[in-house]
Amino acid sequence: MIKDILDRNETISAKDREISVLREYFPACFSQDGSFDLERFKEYISDKVDVKSEGYELKFLGKNYARLLASLDTTTVIKPNKEHNEKPENKDSENLYITGDNLDGLKHLLKSYAGAVKCIYIDPPYNTGSDGFVYNDRFEFTVDDLMEKLSISETQAQRILDLTKRGSASHSAWLMFMYPRLQLARNLLSDDGVIFISIDDNEQANLKLICDDVFGEENFAGELIWQKKKGGSNDAKHIAIEHETILFCCKNLSKLPNLYHAYDGEYSKRYKETDENGKFFWDTFKRKSGKQYYPIECPDGSVLEKDDYGNPISWLRSKNRFIKDLKNNEARIIKINDSWSVQFKQRMPKGKKPRSLLLKYGTTSNGNAELLSFFKKDLFDNPKPTALLKHLISFGTIEDSIILDFFSGSATTADAIMQLNAEDGGKRKFIMVQLPEVIEEGKPAYNAGYRTIDEIGRERIIRAAKKIKEENSGTNADLGFKHFVLEEPKGKQLDEIIDFDRNVNELVVTNNLLEEFGVNTVLTTWLVRDGYGFSSKVEAITFGAYTGYHIDKHLYLINQGLDNAAIETIVTKFDTDPNFNPENVVLFGYSFTWTEMEALQTNLKRLKATEKNLRINFDIRY
Repeated sequence: MIKDILDRNETISAKDREISVLREYFPACFSQDGSFDLERFKEYISDKVDVKSEGYELKFLGKNYARLLASLDTTTVIKPNKEHNEKPENKDSENLYITGDNLDGLKHLLKSYAGAVKCIYIDPPYNTGSDGFVYNDRFEFTVDDLMEKLSISETQAQRILDLTKRGSASHSAWLMFMYPRLQLARNLLSDDGVIFISIDDNEQANLKLICDDVFGEENFAGELIWQKKKGGSNDAKHIAIEHETILFCCKNLSKLPNLYHAYDGEYSKRYKETDENGKFFWDTFKRKSGKQYYPIECPDGSVLEKDDYGNPISWLRSKNRFIKDLKNNEARIIKINDSWSVQFKQRMPKGKKPRSLLLKYGTTSNGNAELLSFFKKDLFDNPKPTALLKHLISFGTIEDSIILDFFSGSATTADAIMQLNAEDGGKRKFIMVQLPEVIEEGKPAYNAGYRTIDEIGRERIIRAAKKIKEENSGTNADLGFKHFVLEEPKGKQLDEIIDFDRNVNELVVTNNLLEEFGVNTVLTTWLVRDGYGFSSKVEAITFGAYTGYHIDKHLYLINQGLDNAAIETIVTKFDTDPNFNPENVVLFGYSFTWTEMEALQTNLKRLKATEKNLRINFDIRY
C-alpha cells in the first residue's frame, strides 16, 4: 500500500512514464542491458512519420521536475464519507466528489478510469497576481535527489527547490503546476475525449504551448472566446477586457466525431413537416447565384429555364441530382398562384456547428446570481455560469459520458450536468475534484460557516439537486453523489510505515495502522487501485469468525485474526463454490504474522490439485 509506493517512488525518474510506453509498444528497440536503440526505432516509424532533426518546444524551469511529479505514485489513501454516501439520494449514485489535491486525485482516478472520461472542463488559477496562486508542494526532495533523478547540475537542482518552496507565482511556477496535471488528464480521456480549459491573457499563450506539448499540436481543436461581462470597465487604462479564452483540445482529433449542439426552439419551428426521414420544410430550388443552368420541364409541358427578365435560372443542385431527388420525393414541382415553383426538402440538420464566439452563454454576473440564489450571500469569486458549461458539455459529450472537473471550485460543472440530465434524460456522470483550500477568517464564506472551498462546492450540488428536482418532478436523473477524502498519513503513522521492515514483521504486535486508516479506507483505496472504481459493490464474506471482502477476481483480507479455522474455510469456499473464483488474494500485510501468511499461502496451493485447478496470485501489500 503506502510502504510499497514509497519504496517504488525512490527509484522513479522524470522519464519513467515515457519509457514505460516505449517498452510496451516497442520492446524490440530495447537491448538486454536496457539501452534504447534510436536508429531501430526510426526504422519502425519512418514510413509513417517524418523524423525531424529540428523542432520547437516549450522550455521552462522545472519542466523535468514536473514530469517527475507526474511519474510518482500518490501516497494518499481514499477515505469514504460513510455517513454521506449511505444517504438514500447518494447510496446508488455514480457521481463522485473527491476532496484532496487534484494531482493525487488524478493519479487515483487513472487506476480505474484511464481512457474512460469523455470530457474534461477545468478553470485553473489564472496567475493574475491577485487570484492567490502560489506554487507549493509537499515533496521533500534534496538537491542530491533532484541531481540524480533529473540528471541536472547542482545549481539547476537548487533553483528548482527554491521555486517549489518559496511560494512562487512566476510563469515557470505556474507551468510547473499545470504540466503534470495535464499529462495525467490526457491519459484519462477516451480516444475521442475532449478537454476545455478556461484561461485569461496572463497565461493564455503559455497554456497553448503546454497543451501542444501534452496533447500534440495536431490535436488542438480550436480557441473559444467567451464574453464574460457586458459593459462597464471604463476605468481600464487601455482596453476594457470583456472576454476569457477557452482552449479546446482532444486526445485524438482524428477520432472526434462531427460536433453539433441543439438549435433553439425558434429555429426548429420552421421545420413543420415530417416524413420517414425526419423533419423538413419545402424550400425554393432556385438560387440567385450559381452556375447550374438547365431546363426543368413542368407537369403541363412548360419549361422553366429563364426568369421574368430573360436571365437563365441557376438551380441549387446539378441536373442529375435533381432528377434523383425528384424520383425519391426529395424535390417537387408545384403550382403556386398560377406559376410553377421547384422546391426541395430542406432537412433539419443534426444540430448547429459550435461557434468560436460564445456571446449568449451567460456572464460572470449570471454565475454570481446563481450562487446567490442558493446561499443568499456572495461566497465565491467569479464563478462560471451553468449556461456556459451546459453549452460546452452538450456538444463535447454524449448522453452517458463521464465528465471530469479537477478544479471544481463552486461546482458549476456538476450543477450543469445535473440540469442537462434532467432536461434530456441523459445519464452523464460527473467527477469533481477540489483541494480543501482554507477560507480566510472574515470572508463571507467563513462567516457563513464554511471553512474550506470544497464545503461550498458540495453544498452547492446538494442545493442545486433540490432545485432541479422541484422544477422537474418526474425526473430520473442522478441527483446525488458519493464523497471521498484523500488523506496522507502523518506524524507517528508515517514514521511507522517508513520504519517498518517487512522481513521482520514486528509491527503487528503494536499495530494501530488499520485502526487509524479504517477497513473502509483500505478497501476503497485498493478497489480503485485494482480498477473497480469508487462505486463498486463489494460482498463481505464470513469465513468462520473472520470477514473477507470479495469482488470479481479479488478477495481482500484486511482484518487481523486469520486463524487456521478461517484459512480452512477460505480453501473450502474456493473448492466447493462454483461461483467463487477470485484469482487474487490480497492481504493488508500489517495485520498478519509471517506464520499466518505462510499457512494461508500453503493451503491455497492445494487448489492446484482440485478440479478447478486454480492458481492464486498471493499479493501482500504494505
